[in-house]
Amino acid sequence: MNQSKKIVVIEDERDISRIIKNYMEKRGLEVAAADNAADGLHMIDLLEPDYIILDLTLPDMDGLELCRHIRKTRETPILILSARGNDTDKVLGLGFGADDYMTKPFSLSELLARIQAHFRRYDKITPPAAPSSERANAPLWIGELSIRKNEHRVCVRGRDISLSAKEFDLLLVLAENQNRVFSKAELLNRVWGYDQYVDDNTVSVYVRRIREKIEDHPSDPRYLKTVWGVGYKLCP
Repeated sequence: MNQSKKIVVIEDERDISRIIKNYMEKRGLEVAAADNAADGLHMIDLLEPDYIILDLTLPDMDGLELCRHIRKTRETPILILSARGNDTDKVLGLGFGADDYMTKPFSLSELLARIQAHFRRYDKITPPAAPSSERANAPLWIGELSIRKNEHRVCVRGRDISLSAKEFDLLLVLAENQNRVFSKAELLNRVWGYDQYVDDNTVSVYVRRIREKIEDHPSDPRYLKTVWGVGYKLCP
C-alpha cells in the first residue's frame, strides 16, 4: 500500500471521523476530516485526495447532493457511509456517482479492506505518469489560491474562478514568480508582447479584474499587491 494515499472524510459525527482517522493513519494512510459540506469541498480541492468517505446527513447539504456535486468535476472514488441503509438510498447514492456504500454501524477493518481493494484495482489499470508530467500538472499554491496550468484552472478555497485567457496568463506569470515585483512594461512584454497595440493602462485594468475575482476585498488585496511607483507582485 502506498503510504502517500490521501483520504478525505466528510462526516458530521466527529467521534466517527476521529475513529476512522486514527485507524487509517495507523495503517499508513493520510486522513483529513470535515464535519460539513463546505469544509469538505475545500479539503478536496486543497488535498486532491485519492479517496472520499461521505456521510449522507450533513448540516449544510444533503450527502447525495454533495456526491453529485463532487462527481461533476472529479473522478475521485466516493464511499457513502450512512445510517440510512435502505435500498433506495443505496441506489440513489450509486446513481449519483458513488462507488461504494456502507451502513452504520460498520466494521473499520471492512472499510479499510474496501479502500485497499480500490487502490489495488486502480494501480493495476493506471500506468505511472512521467515525473515531468506530474510536475507540470501539479497545482501551484499561493495561500488558499491554487492554479493548475495544464487545466487552465484557478480555485480559491475550493471555488472555481472563471478567468479569461489573458487574465489567467497574467496571474500565472505573477504566481510563478511570487514576491517578485514586475513593472507594467515587463508584464506587457510577457503576456501581450510588444507587437500588439496595448498600453500601460491595459495591465491596470486586468489587475483590477483579477482582484475582483480572487480577492475577498479587492480594494485591500491579500494576494495581488501594488508596489507604488514600480508595479505589481503576487504574495503568498
